[in-house]
Amino acid sequence: MTAARWQAAWTVLVFLFILTPIASLVVFSFNADRFPSLPWGGFSLKWYVAIFQDDSVRAGFWRSLRVSAIVSVLATFIGFATAYTDYRYNFRGKLPYLAIAALPPTVPVLILGLGMLSFFSMVNLVGTLSAVIAGHVVICAPFAMALIRMRLADMSPDIEPAAWNLGASRWATMWSITIPWCMPAILAGLAITAAVSFDEFMVAWFVSGLEETLPVRILALLQGQVSPRINAIGSLVFFISITLVAIAQVITPRQAR
Repeated sequence: MTAARWQAAWTVLVFLFILTPIASLVVFSFNADRFPSLPWGGFSLKWYVAIFQDDSVRAGFWRSLRVSAIVSVLATFIGFATAYTDYRYNFRGKLPYLAIAALPPTVPVLILGLGMLSFFSMVNLVGTLSAVIAGHVVICAPFAMALIRMRLADMSPDIEPAAWNLGASRWATMWSITIPWCMPAILAGLAITAAVSFDEFMVAWFVSGLEETLPVRILALLQGQVSPRINAIGSLVFFISITLVAIAQVITPRQAR
């Protein structure tokens, strides 16, 4: 067997190792039996019906959707502003500025969660969705910044000065040239940050209080009992997240072209 085939076989094995638990989660979410066992007890949607009849699960789902929608807009705006500052301006302390902007995803989420709990306690925000949104923006903004920086790297630095010399204001140039150029990366950033926020658990668990998001609600269900509803909730979260990531992946090749 050639080296290329060995690499392909190894890649397939790695993906099988990663995806098999997810596949089993999805499969047993449609199992009529209460316990995940083979053979199947029959195809059923009753666990999906059960989760949408559960007020706490339904409330957590809508909270997660609201939070991820708001976070995606705020994080992408901040990511665009940070990336554009890097693209257009040179100033003292630029490297530390970029390092700090890209730092949050490299910090263990447990440390981030504890730090945010301490800070939000001082400003009386613990137990509110505002705290969850603020924490998720900190985590998500670097992802949008990275995507938009890659897009701006392909843009000639002479295009904006040419527009200025032709009489366009800086804002007109931003709206008519820079933002349309970055739009594929902006849309990809919206999708990626929404996916990250929708899935995020640790920060939400520390600061949400009674305003539980869906991942936090899943933990509460796990602590109470082993319920097949968890398979249905996990499958739903997975499909929403993978759809958002797929949208970003579809947009990114267009950005490269």
